[in-house]
Amino acid sequence: MKFDIKHSDTKSSARAGTITTDHGKIETPIFMPVGTVASVKGVHQKELEDDINADIILGNTYHLYLRPKTDILEAAGGLHKFMNWQRPLLTDSGGYQVYSLSDNNKIKEEGVKFKSHIDGSSHFFSPEFSMEIQRKIGADIFMAFDECTPYPCEYNYARNSMHMTHRWLERCLTYLKDHPEKYDFKQTFFPIVQGSTYKDLRKQSAEYIAGVNAEGNAIGGLSVGEPAEEMYEMTEIVTAILPKDKPRYLMGVGTPINILENIALGIDMFDCVMPTRNARNGMLFTAHGTINIKNKKWEDDFSPLDEMGITTVDTLYSKAYVRHLFAANEYLGRQIASIHNLGFYLWLVREARKHILAGDFTEWKHMMVLQMDKRL
Repeated sequence: MKFDIKHSDTKSSARAGTITTDHGKIETPIFMPVGTVASVKGVHQKELEDDINADIILGNTYHLYLRPKTDILEAAGGLHKFMNWQRPLLTDSGGYQVYSLSDNNKIKEEGVKFKSHIDGSSHFFSPEFSMEIQRKIGADIFMAFDECTPYPCEYNYARNSMHMTHRWLERCLTYLKDHPEKYDFKQTFFPIVQGSTYKDLRKQSAEYIAGVNAEGNAIGGLSVGEPAEEMYEMTEIVTAILPKDKPRYLMGVGTPINILENIALGIDMFDCVMPTRNARNGMLFTAHGTINIKNKKWEDDFSPLDEMGITTVDTLYSKAYVRHLFAANEYLGRQIASIHNLGFYLWLVREARKHILAGDFTEWKHMMVLQMDKRL
């Protein structure tokens, strides 16, 4: 993997760059649609390529391990071939499920024992096993195995968890030295900064991760319920320490406003289920604010879904028609809304990139944050 910074903003820490992988280039800042089980919910790969124009999408190690199972992915030649996606892929390590399935797991130094959310069967993830699975999945970029602490989190728990995450990282690195890629392209490994919302822990973790000298770095354990201002504070602490010449990935973030604020703090990569999850509930993001398309006010509004026409569906269908689809419980409504929201997120980060390159990102960001904070 290669990362080139094309331009840095003079009034913030925002930067525009390019990540080059064996499956193609990724222009940053970038948002990655979440394809948890080898599928971005309700959206065809062709739409992701041609309409949304996603540079990269994300898969989930835990879910792919359970379904379709690792041996199926390996027999197919990796996730790219299995799902017919020839652009870059990223996988998380399963560490987030340590957090999200907290009522159903047991964490030890050796790893995490958990029960499948599908059939209740018992499984065990160690750092080494996570690396083995991710080698077989074959994503272009893959993550260290970590523990994502909850919010709020006791200081001692956060400190102990952070140190365990660091020890797990060393085990990941040892495994990778002895187990090269399985397919004919290179994989890039990102370690993860943890430390909850404690400044001293975030600083310690960022320094430790920076010392690993990986090709890129991730920030985990945020967007788990903490106030946005705490997220921004932790991000600013970490980005001041992580190497400036490596891409920085803020995991699981977030709202459109969160994304713009974190771009200003020096983040290059984002992912979140929000655009598709909210779409399935009728919440549409636009440059002028959010729309609940299920509201009666849109019943006889025959204007385009979004006048900006970011994606094909924005100009093909009216607000009234999409509202009707939701009222009739037609899945097409959720599909149209998902395409729109993903298209908007990709438009937003690409507009941010344009303004970073043009030198007026900060002024543009302030204007966009005010507009997007409205309910229409």
